[in-house]
Amino acid sequence: MNANDLLNEALSLQDKLIEIRRYLHSHPSLGFDMQETYRYVHDQLTQMGYEPHAYGKAGLIASAGHKNAGKGTPSGKTILLRADMDALPIREEAEVDFKSTNGNMHACGHDMHTTMLLGAAQLLKNHEDELNGQVILCFQPAEETLEGAKDMIDAGILRDTSPDAAIMIHIASGMPFETGTIVVCDGGVSAPAADYFEIAIQGKGCHGAMPQLGIDPITASAHIVTALQEIHARELAMSDDAALTIGKFQAGNAPNVIPDAAVISGTTRAYDEDIRNFIKKRMEDIISNTAAAFRAKATLTFTSGCPTLINDEGLSKDITRYLKELLGPKKAFTKAELAALSGNANASKATGSEDFAYFSHEVPSLMLAIAVGKPEDGYIYPLHHPKAIFDEAALSIGSAVHAYNAIRWLKEHESTLT
Repeated sequence: MNANDLLNEALSLQDKLIEIRRYLHSHPSLGFDMQETYRYVHDQLTQMGYEPHAYGKAGLIASAGHKNAGKGTPSGKTILLRADMDALPIREEAEVDFKSTNGNMHACGHDMHTTMLLGAAQLLKNHEDELNGQVILCFQPAEETLEGAKDMIDAGILRDTSPDAAIMIHIASGMPFETGTIVVCDGGVSAPAADYFEIAIQGKGCHGAMPQLGIDPITASAHIVTALQEIHARELAMSDDAALTIGKFQAGNAPNVIPDAAVISGTTRAYDEDIRNFIKKRMEDIISNTAAAFRAKATLTFTSGCPTLINDEGLSKDITRYLKELLGPKKAFTKAELAALSGNANASKATGSEDFAYFSHEVPSLMLAIAVGKPEDGYIYPLHHPKAIFDEAALSIGSAVHAYNAIRWLKEHESTLT
């Protein structure tokens, strides 16, 4: 497959891709509540000639090519391409004609991701007879809650499809690069593990003028919040990159009442699984003992999360080579190259977590980022902002990237039985 021919073929799909993306953007779904999005993606795949299959609560897959492909008696490999489909509970303020009106918003660009993979699906269907193996097209729900990937894995997607490699693309806003520029993660950890938690503090309510009759959960909670910061300040080394954030503190309804209970919620991030587990263990100790010091009781619950995202070094080198063929050396480079260009050694690490990490702990995996508009061109709002807009010119390029990576990798890694 000639790289330039495939790129031009993808560009010919641009009008259709814009139509798909704008429908998805106007009809955002959350978490596992994906009925409308699921039906739309299912219908698009069916119209292309695929036979989509459901996995988990709201995920679906389709396959292109076949396991035993090519000349002679080859053992074709399988590569999985993943796109997330869910939106965020953000009321859109972007000035676009196709804005959402249901109170949710594709502020993280998952509508772009889904559209790119649907475009790749069409390209792969057009060239299905040329595939030297099998491509699994994975459309995943509930990435924002870090639950969807694990749900599909628990439902058997990896067991049933046995992929030899897995790749995802995420949009990157605010990058000083032309739309469609791709950044490839180097081997190793590129995104931190995440854990969301909730702390329930039980006290004893009473009149605010008679505190001796109660147990104040707000006082206990305030000391817990302060004490938790000591983990990072005094129990981790400077080199142990980690974060613990309290994002919600709820207690009481009246100024003259000591409430019966309080609830604290937050998240942790860590680039090392041992550090992640250490933080969780110390949180348990600090929370229970601090609450007890103020005669209260506290329960810590970890509600959701994901491990570190690990990129396979060999896959990273292969994909970087393919993308330089497809896009040229000035529109495809690694995060290490990005760090060298920017003079920022930390540019190789992302601080946002990504539940594709679950795939990366089971299968050689790789995360790519695609630029979707420079700030000087008006794309000034970051991901998750209610006014965020993204350059749709990236859609056809992302589709070509997915398809070309799959075609080249399957061809180059084809093995023959002896």
